Amino acid sequence: MSLDWIYYAISWILLRWHALWDAIGIPDDRVLGTNWAWVLSIFFLVVTLRVILFPVFVKQIKSQRAMQALQPKVKALQEKHKGDRETLQKEMMELYRTEKANPLMGCLPMLLQIPVFLGLFHVLRHLNPNLPERLKTIYGWSLEQFNSASAAHLFNAPISAKFGSTDAELAALGANGTTVKILAAVLILLMMTTTFLTSRQMILKTGWAEDPQQKMIQRLMLYGIPFSLLISGSLFPIGVVIYWVTNNLFTLAQQQWVLRKFPPPQMAGAKNGSAARPVTATSRGDDPKNPVQPARAGGLFGRKNTVQEPATPVVDTKALAPKPGAKPVNPKKGARPANKPKG
Repeated sequence: MSLDWIYYAISWILLRWHALWDAIGIPDDRVLGTNWAWVLSIFFLVVTLRVILFPVFVKQIKSQRAMQALQPKVKALQEKHKGDRETLQKEMMELYRTEKANPLMGCLPMLLQIPVFLGLFHVLRHLNPNLPERLKTIYGWSLEQFNSASAAHLFNAPISAKFGSTDAELAALGANGTTVKILAAVLILLMMTTTFLTSRQMILKTGWAEDPQQKMIQRLMLYGIPFSLLISGSLFPIGVVIYWVTNNLFTLAQQQWVLRKFPPPQMAGAKNGSAARPVTATSRGDDPKNPVQPARAGGLFGRKNTVQEPATPVVDTKALAPKPGAKPVNPKKGARPANKPKG
C-alpha cells in the first residue's frame, strides 16, 4: 500500500503554515541559529492535527470512564473464574460487548497519529540537499521551498539531522556532529520525559485498572514506550522529535483541561495510582447503619484523605460517674419488696 497520500498531506500542511509565516514577515534567515518559520510550521502541524483529532480524544475519555464503571463487574468475574483464564477472557469480552466498552479505545489517538509520524519522518528524511532536482519537487514542494527547508536549523543543528547520523550524512547537511548530538540528546530526553508524564497524569487521576489486559496496556504506556524511545529516538530526525515533544506538551495541557472539566467518578478507598471501587450510597454514608463518612480520594489533583467523626454521639462515662462524697442512689428505692418465704 502506497503512503504517498500521507506524504502529500503532511507536506501540504507544512507548506501552508510556512506560507503564512512568510506572509506575516517571519524571515527564513536564521535567528539565534534557528529558522523559526520552519520550526513554527512543525509546531502548528501538531496544533492542526490535535484540533482534528479532538473528537477522538473525547471518545477516549468516555471509553475510560466506561471502563472505570465496569471495574466492580470485572473484579467479580476475576474472583468467579480464578484459575480459568480462558473462561475469564470470554466472559470479559462478553461484558465489554454488552456494555459497549472498548479497552483498546485508550490507544486510538496514538494509533491515528502513527501515520502522521511516519509521514513527517519520511518528509524530513527526504530533505537531503544532494538529491537530484526531480526528487526535490515531489509531494507538492517547489525547488525553492525544498532548498529552504533542507537548510532549516534549530540552534545550528539541521532539523533533518538525527543523533545517529553518519559522518557522510552530516557532511551532506554541512552540520557539526557534536552540535547535532547534544541538541538531539536533550530533545530525546524531553521526548521520553513528556511521554512518561502524559501517561502518569491520566493514571494518577483514574487509578490502575482491575482488568489484566487494560492494566498491561497502562504499564506499556507508562514504562515501555518511554524506555523504547531511548533507543529509537536516535533514529528520528530532529524535526520529528520537535513534533513529538510539542505533541506531548499539547496532550498534557489537553488532558489537564478535560480532567478538570469532566472529572472521573469519585472513588472511595483509592490510593494514588491504584484502582478503587466506585462510591455507592452505602459507602458515602447515606446508609443509617453505616454513618461513618469515607475518606475522600487523594492524589495529584485531589484533597488529602480525611475521615469524619461518626454521626452517633459518644457517651462520656466519666460525666455519668458519681461525684466524690455524693449520697449513693439506690435504684430499687420505692420498689415493692418481694414476699419472704415462711420458715
